[in-house]
Amino acid sequence: MDDRVLGVAMNGVTGRMGYRQHLVRSILAIRADGGVPLPDGTRVIPEPVLVGRSERKLRAIAEQHGVERWTTDLDSVLSDPSVHVYFDSQVTNVREDAVRRAVAAGKHIYAEKPVADTEAAALELARLVEDAGLKSGVVQDKLFLPGLRKLRRLVDGGFFGRILSVRGEFGYWVFEGDWQDAQRPSWNYRAEDGGGIVLDMFPHWNYVLEHIFAPVSAVTARMATHVPDRVGEDGSAYAATADDAAYAILELANGTIAQINSSWCVRVNRDELVEFQVDGTLGSAVAGLRECRAQSRATTPRCAWDPDRAEAQPYRQQWQTVPDNGEFTNGFRRQWELFLAHLFTDESFPYDFRAGARGLRLAEAAQRSSAEGRRVEIASGE
Repeated sequence: MDDRVLGVAMNGVTGRMGYRQHLVRSILAIRADGGVPLPDGTRVIPEPVLVGRSERKLRAIAEQHGVERWTTDLDSVLSDPSVHVYFDSQVTNVREDAVRRAVAAGKHIYAEKPVADTEAAALELARLVEDAGLKSGVVQDKLFLPGLRKLRRLVDGGFFGRILSVRGEFGYWVFEGDWQDAQRPSWNYRAEDGGGIVLDMFPHWNYVLEHIFAPVSAVTARMATHVPDRVGEDGSAYAATADDAAYAILELANGTIAQINSSWCVRVNRDELVEFQVDGTLGSAVAGLRECRAQSRATTPRCAWDPDRAEAQPYRQQWQTVPDNGEFTNGFRRQWELFLAHLFTDESFPYDFRAGARGLRLAEAAQRSSAEGRRVEIASGE
């Protein structure tokens, strides 16, 4: 049996995420290790074709990593029969058009989130893919990171008993760009370019909650633009028109209450840039992207409120580290492996464009809640 060489058009690899996580740490790493094994004993070997707007950047990346094919002409790649998959990690507001062209060309689609600007557009893309007999995938990388995999193991093992609440804290200080360069591109802060922390992060929160706990059934949110003036990559000042922070209460279908704060205007006083604390009747846990700590009902200390005395309890030391119990590969790579294998098997792949649309549904509900100052229920279904 011959291995399957799969042409993968990668559009947007000159960006930080597309380059580091998707090209170098996923596709090139998979190729270097001989591909993804299939049940029939063959392997899928991805062969990247780099696509982008900058000829200079593409050539430099290709030469550095030994990639033979690159182009600034997307249509030429989509018309190439040796290319089977189109991957998109461009900025959000140009993704939908490129995906439509790729579907029309008969390519399977794998894309960063959000897959479109709106839930309606994402659902339309999902239907286009399905009607064409193609397969789709949307990046949901947090599910494959060590900390959340350990958290999921605790949930599946019944460690928490009845889960009561989830509290998430995400964010860090993004420099304004005046006296120190910003760590995020300026389009993130322009609503007209698809920016905003709700559109960026709430699709993440949706799939994390959905796959580890339960789907979100209602949201109450407050969005904010805490830093209204920033300096762009070219050194010129601009007005931030998108939200840079959001504070949300999310009700889950199983009765669990989640609270998640998301902010690019917060200084970090936690072990990781994102942490989730889960409290249940039988135990609690705090999970980040890599680590997870737990405390059972039997080992919970007796706390008493006494404002007149210094706190004597070493609370952080009373939690137990959850062991790896296995080897964890890069989270982006792991989902790529699942998607590439999915193209040649009948196994289900729950991280498709409909899943991406559900993430946008939550983002839009949060935007509506903030604008109208009310709780917004989220319909179940597609």
